[in-house]
Amino acid sequence: MTVLILTSEEDVTADMVVARLHGTGTPVMRLDPADLPGKAVLSADFAHGDFDGHLSVNGHVLSMGGLRSIWVRRPGEPAAYAEHSSPWLTAETRQALYGMLHSAAARWMNHPRNADQARLKPWQLRVAHLSGFAVPPTVFTTSPRLAREFAEEYRDVVVKSASGPPPGDPGLALPTTLVGPGADFSAVAAGPALLQRYVPKRADIRLTSVGTRLFAARKTAEPGQVDGRYGDTGHAWEPVPVPERIGKSVHEYVTLAGLAFAAFDFAEDEDGIWWFLECNQGGQFGFVELETGQPISEEVALWLAQRRADRRSPESRR
Repeated sequence: MTVLILTSEEDVTADMVVARLHGTGTPVMRLDPADLPGKAVLSADFAHGDFDGHLSVNGHVLSMGGLRSIWVRRPGEPAAYAEHSSPWLTAETRQALYGMLHSAAARWMNHPRNADQARLKPWQLRVAHLSGFAVPPTVFTTSPRLAREFAEEYRDVVVKSASGPPPGDPGLALPTTLVGPGADFSAVAAGPALLQRYVPKRADIRLTSVGTRLFAARKTAEPGQVDGRYGDTGHAWEPVPVPERIGKSVHEYVTLAGLAFAAFDFAEDEDGIWWFLECNQGGQFGFVELETGQPISEEVALWLAQRRADRRSPESRR
């Protein structure tokens, strides 16, 4: 039984998991959907009342009947590298590939339907509230007046992106920025703005959830630091225990979201409260593992190597 990993060719975090899977003798196929059609070939047969499908990558053939699990890591856009790429060809290739994979009886990390929903920041905050996390007051708005009123109420607020850097522009950095009530919010009318009450923090927390296992890491913040992703604080990530209340909320969140893997970001304030900032369903964990020694890649590999889901099981219908 084979594990299928959908990711780009250069993905160090995926490399770590592949090495773990090889160490257990678990067969692995790695595919970037951007290579299909071209380097990769697919065929799906729906006939005689049954289904059969095959993927071929670099001469390695995978039958859908032998598919154990699928890790949707960092896949490229289908048909992106095709000789005659086009939006139509991308749509056709996506239909063929994911339609075939959805037809197989395999476990997903994470199921595309759940992953798409989990990327939505407003939805994340709603689920975080339902799960019992401490969530800073937040507003998404295209109204300059409402943005200004929010800033006047909470005084120090941050502006950040809801979706991350624009597609196709990997060099663009969009750090979280601190603004005051006197800021000019007129540009909010041009596009939705995400404003959130600033949390003065003493540390950043990254919590990685793999199945039922939780791995938390902490990095001390500099005074007045806003976005821990940018700049060197002089501190390293260190493993920390997961508070019982946080653990319960994480398990509630991933259950509601239907996620087998999730990377949570928290801001720890001076009172030790972990404030929920976001949950990335496909977040990086390699840098945390390398600094802390936490066996995250091993746990991902173990989850992927488990037996496949029953076609009729709730998991397979998610």
